[in-house]
Amino acid sequence: MRQAHGPGWSVRGAAKPASEPRRNRLTPQELAIACARIADDLKAEDLLILDLRKLTSITDCFVLATAASERQLKAIADRLHRDLKARGITHLGIEGEPTGGWVLMDYVDVVVHLFSREARAFYALEMLWGDAPRIPWQP
Repeated sequence: MRQAHGPGWSVRGAAKPASEPRRNRLTPQELAIACARIADDLKAEDLLILDLRKLTSITDCFVLATAASERQLKAIADRLHRDLKARGITHLGIEGEPTGGWVLMDYVDVVVHLFSREARAFYALEMLWGDAPRIPWQP
């Protein structure tokens, strides 16, 4: 698992592991589920979480979501960014544009792919990563 927010060291003289429990830190699965639920709140379609831990070292989870319009795609990306930032979770990078039908949001352990219907069909990530187990995200 890659660390997005550092190992949790305290600073008092010599560096040492922090003794306090990790607060406001989510496991990759919890973060992926939070992302799926945020996208669902904005009526994203075909939400899917792929567990990639046993298949690759690049990330732990992909969250895939489809937006019906460019405006919806932008709204989902904006809400994810805002809500996760409010929790102290920042992205490593964002690629793509709503006008291009695809936005990738890299949160290190979780990568969120937001697609237009056409882009989702074109990239077919769920087929490319067909061996990945699905993570249930609905309550």
